[in-house]
Amino acid sequence: MLLSLLERIRQGYRTMPFPRTPPPLAERFRGRPVLEQGRCAADCRACLEACPVGAISVTADGPVIDQGLCLFCPSCSEACPQGAVAFSHDYRLAGRARTDLVLAPAQTPPRAEPLEKDLRRLFGRSLKLRQVSAGGCNACEADTNVLNTLAWDLGRFGIQFVASPRHADGLLVTGPVSDNMREALLATWEAVPAPKLVIACGACAIGGGPFRDLPAVHNGLQQIIPVDLFIPGCPPHPATIMDGLLRLLGRID
Repeated sequence: MLLSLLERIRQGYRTMPFPRTPPPLAERFRGRPVLEQGRCAADCRACLEACPVGAISVTADGPVIDQGLCLFCPSCSEACPQGAVAFSHDYRLAGRARTDLVLAPAQTPPRAEPLEKDLRRLFGRSLKLRQVSAGGCNACEADTNVLNTLAWDLGRFGIQFVASPRHADGLLVTGPVSDNMREALLATWEAVPAPKLVIACGACAIGGGPFRDLPAVHNGLQQIIPVDLFIPGCPPHPATIMDGLLRLLGRID
């Protein structure tokens, strides 16, 4: 025991200071898309044709990207000859409404609004979530699990994942909701006591991701149960997930 305590002292404090300071992000990290107004050629559809999931539409003002469908691959930016599409290092992607994820040129990106005052009073200091993998590939699940590690320590904000929906305040759902998982998801949702929250984590849970429109999936969560927070990405970076959760609880501006 003494040796363990001495080793703990030697290692020091390992939890990162985020969200007080920006998170450490790799140089190749692709965050919120940046759309340059006026750069699009009138007859160019290169980005639209390059997108593998139909996340881009083209208007008179330029491209519009649905971040809820976007896989954050570089196909659109690499295909665009005018450089009208690029990806920033902005990890703050979550939104309360599905429409908040649709990004147009020259638009100020909205941030996720906090819960209503009465719900913040209930969940602001202690939020228990049951994670449900509704047909996911395990990428979103892995990045969610990272938040429980020493470096991120999501529990310091009172947010924890629990084993039973009956002990939970809400669900964090990943995956496109396959036919095989629909009944289990609904049963888990019914088991959570009211009032309860639902968080759609990742492109699959929001809109079906790369599995969109396949007969075995339901194109995401919102068609089945109401969603309180959308966290886009494929998968979302742990910082994106944590930022969305903390904004939902009104813990950061």
